[in-house]
Amino acid sequence: MAAISLQNVTKKWGEVTVIKNLSFTVEEGSFLVLLGPSGCGKSTTLRMIAGLEIADGGTIRIMDRDVTHEPPAQRGISMVFQSYALFPHLNVEENILFGLNVRKVAREEKQQRLGEVAKMVGLSALLARKPAQLSGGQRQRVALARAIISRNSICLMDEPLSNLDAKLRHEMRIEIRALQKRLGVTVVYVTHDQAEAMSMADRVILMRDGDIDQIGAPDDLYETPATVFAASFIGTPPMNLLKTVSTTEGTAIAGAEDHPLLVDTGKDFIIGLRPEHISLSASRGVPAILGASDYLGADTILTARIQNQDVLVRVAGHAKVRTGEQVQLNWENENMCVFDAASGRRVEDFRLSRAAA
Repeated sequence: MAAISLQNVTKKWGEVTVIKNLSFTVEEGSFLVLLGPSGCGKSTTLRMIAGLEIADGGTIRIMDRDVTHEPPAQRGISMVFQSYALFPHLNVEENILFGLNVRKVAREEKQQRLGEVAKMVGLSALLARKPAQLSGGQRQRVALARAIISRNSICLMDEPLSNLDAKLRHEMRIEIRALQKRLGVTVVYVTHDQAEAMSMADRVILMRDGDIDQIGAPDDLYETPATVFAASFIGTPPMNLLKTVSTTEGTAIAGAEDHPLLVDTGKDFIIGLRPEHISLSASRGVPAILGASDYLGADTILTARIQNQDVLVRVAGHAKVRTGEQVQLNWENENMCVFDAASGRRVEDFRLSRAAA
């Protein structure tokens, strides 16, 4: 059953349409991530689901009930904000119980829920502290506890980890995902951080300019990006996107005309290659000149150049190379993505040239 359903939802700021006929569903008990750059509309979409913004068109349904024009309090959802939204004059216990106090839940039930939730998120020893006495991670746990204690089946999260350092973000990703699985709640999570999306989501919606660019499991977006935008946004470092030229022998990477890759001619393509799918050779492949190297510990990112196009190559360990050294770049055909240069969409029916086969 779909816990959340959006059908042709639009939102305007004045004359500008910021959300364009958005349609998607969120299955009950799943973890969906709205991913995209700043300004793409992901937070606005989340706020419309929450009822904090009203849609200008379309329908929003929660548990098969039309809530398009209902206030937030009647939607049966919890929300975790980027800023934590804790009351500075209340201690941890009072912040967690705030929603239950508003709803006048009986004292015994409140204390029972508090004990369970505080233990679950590791706050049992901190209930008397004020937010100013907590670390960023502890404040985030308070915000999570406040959402969990309501026992709503749907939780919305708007970039909840963006204020934390890298190590703590990693720890909190694991904790949030484990809590979601344990509680079986439906989560819609907004982020611009692809690491959060790839490590936490059952399904990712990649947004661009108020519309959906691609929907799929994290590995679908990584391995088979539907657009040039998806290919460039997913992956660290991102996919190499190389311009091509049409020759009498077929289509080749610009600067490597003697090595045609595709039979098709007369069309503009972009060749996509993940850095880890490229290997170096001294004898066979597409010629390139080595430039910079970026040692990252477990691997090294090399920058090679085909004429005036940079190509990133990931190699294991600490690769020591000479700047200006000529090498050959190789890859397996099945790891090569082809995009139409005009539309930016992935091409599925291309034919490989004999040289590339």
